[in-house]
Amino acid sequence: MTRSLQAVAYTRPSALESAPGGRRLGLETSRGATPAGIEDHPRFFAGFLTSPQVAAAGLLAVADVASARYYQRELRASLDPVVTGNGDRLRFESFSGCGGVYARLDVLDAGLDGGEVGHGTTNVDVNNPLREALSRIGGDDPLHLRVGPAEMAVTTLDGPVVEKKVPLPDRWLRGFAEAQVIAAGFDLRAELPAAEAVRFLRSLPRGTARGASGGPRWVVPAGRRLRPTTRPVPGAVCLPGPERLIALQRVLRHAMALRVYGPPVTGDAVAAGAWEAVLPGMRLTLTLSPDASRGFSGEGGVLDALATDEAAEDAELIAVLLAWEPRVDVGDLAASSGLTAERVRAALVRLGTSGRVGYDTAEAAYFHRELPYDAERVERHNPRLRSARALVAAGAVALDGGLGTVTADDGHVHRVRDTAGTLSCSCLWWAKYRGGRGPCKHALAVRMVRRGARGGRAEDPARAGAGREGFAGIQVEGGEGR
Repeated sequence: MTRSLQAVAYTRPSALESAPGGRRLGLETSRGATPAGIEDHPRFFAGFLTSPQVAAAGLLAVADVASARYYQRELRASLDPVVTGNGDRLRFESFSGCGGVYARLDVLDAGLDGGEVGHGTTNVDVNNPLREALSRIGGDDPLHLRVGPAEMAVTTLDGPVVEKKVPLPDRWLRGFAEAQVIAAGFDLRAELPAAEAVRFLRSLPRGTARGASGGPRWVVPAGRRLRPTTRPVPGAVCLPGPERLIALQRVLRHAMALRVYGPPVTGDAVAAGAWEAVLPGMRLTLTLSPDASRGFSGEGGVLDALATDEAAEDAELIAVLLAWEPRVDVGDLAASSGLTAERVRAALVRLGTSGRVGYDTAEAAYFHRELPYDAERVERHNPRLRSARALVAAGAVALDGGLGTVTADDGHVHRVRDTAGTLSCSCLWWAKYRGGRGPCKHALAVRMVRRGARGGRAEDPARAGAGREGFAGIQVEGGEGR
């Protein structure tokens, strides 16, 4: 597995301080992307929080996920949360060390008071002393929040006083992209009032020493409650690894409702889901992978978009139109770009592989942010995509109407069939997952050649573009990604 070092540097540690007019929470920023370009320490907000205790609990929940491994807990993980200013809200995001939980706290306009929200994305320092201080916030004392340096002149000092280098496996990078693709297929399945949300979350198992609580569970809405079910009946929601919702305990006493999102039930297949705590002026969302031992990185939802030159070219156009919007409307982008809605969605998927868009299940819309990953890097470390391109380059694909045959390098011939637009294959991968983790390499190769036959270009497997300048230094340390 390839591992990188993400270097983040701050002018000082983030801190919670007492002041005559209340408390002041200063969150220090690292190098980040803004509409004006890359800045060393961008400033996104300076004003008051309308619900200090709630915001502190939500920020701690995001930090909990960033430092947690819900599978194989004996291994350590630590990554500073990412903050994005979208003009009317602040978003704090993190990913668990095991790659199976994505957390996001949206502090909305109603949760902020007395300051303008800037635009851009960077890492924010949440250190152990700050975590302890945040956990002690009580009462209704005013809390002033500053995201970024207290004075812009601070960036002219001799250098950062706090520097961190954290290991960043490539599967985490791929996980951010896969999580937003999967979440785009979710619908609201249930909404629980506060009292029922508390009862339900407190009834969940806490897991074992290894971190897993057994096989997948299913719950089904029953009025304003959720009841367990032994099988995935229509309307049910999969709850794989319920112990992974533990971060919601941080905000439980402040929650006004619990919303559950998921895809339609398909047979007995386990599925990812999103669990959202509705808070005063904020939302805390945890998105869980289909299994506690299964990170988002291998789900394969981005492969079709990565396998086309058309989406790559469309993504360049759509990227210019994003403009740090908190809610990216596909219809508006289609009208502005002259592309179809289908091509816009494919372009957004591709942009997601480089961290340039996320997906908000509450608003059923994408949003603009910038993470320090380039799409070419994600492509290079995706084994199925590399293998499919190698098959195309070797001339191993033959088309025959709706059927394609792929001759692997070991001499085995695999047959790929098109059934109503879905490609199935005779290989072991398809037999095991039945499309549940994206297309196999043979189906990908057939799709590439078919697109080329229709007048598009089959991509050159040796193509590798230079990455964009990001807000963190990434240095490759190890072997090939899985």
